[in-house]
Amino acid sequence: MNKIKYISILLVLLISCSEDNDDVLQTLQTYTQGEKIEMGAVIACTASDKDSGAILTFYYPEEGASDVRYYETDNVEVKNDDFSNYTRVLLNSEPVFNGYLGRFTQNASNEKWIIVTFKLDGEIKISNPIRSKQITKPTVWNDEVIIDQSQSGMPIFTWQNNAFGDNAIYFQVVSDEQGNLLSGTYTYENQFQYYNTSNVVLNITTETAPVLSIGEPYNFTLMDVSEDNWVNLVILNKNFIAQ
Repeated sequence: MNKIKYISILLVLLISCSEDNDDVLQTLQTYTQGEKIEMGAVIACTASDKDSGAILTFYYPEEGASDVRYYETDNVEVKNDDFSNYTRVLLNSEPVFNGYLGRFTQNASNEKWIIVTFKLDGEIKISNPIRSKQITKPTVWNDEVIIDQSQSGMPIFTWQNNAFGDNAIYFQVVSDEQGNLLSGTYTYENQFQYYNTSNVVLNITTETAPVLSIGEPYNFTLMDVSEDNWVNLVILNKNFIAQ
């Protein structure tokens, strides 16, 4: 009886390992076959880490999103619109801005195309292909931003336009001292004013941005994103005191 029980447990473990391996080897084409999909429905971009050189893929998980997945190609020479070239990599997603965004970290010796997916409303949502450039154009990290607080509670952030070339759009985040995202916006211009969305082309802030408390510390983060969703520049958590 004990021998039968042992064999049963062994079979379950073998089947489980086999399923895990199949999942890792599954291509994006296999995963999406026969499913409803929406292209360009996941906001995502990739940067290189300033210290390790690893690639950091950031994404915005919409409310209700589940089964977030990371896919990559072997290299950048393949067709980036052919789902059969993308294989799933099992990576843990880390919270950014206390979970408002997510991040995958991957060590890669060569450049790749990357796609992030999640399930929402009965469909598989798929990001546009992201071209990693950690070797040919590593992300620049600095804190060079001008903060004009002449209008109380509505600071204006200005940074150098297209400083490293290949800019398509800018992503800005204002967060509090605890790392909570207060405002997440995209602009084509190299300027953003808190609480003013007149030049905002995309707003991922789900609620009205709160009024800044005078005298309290806050942070400003910027990503300069290229057309193929590579982050050329990151200004990370530039601290300022609201005036």
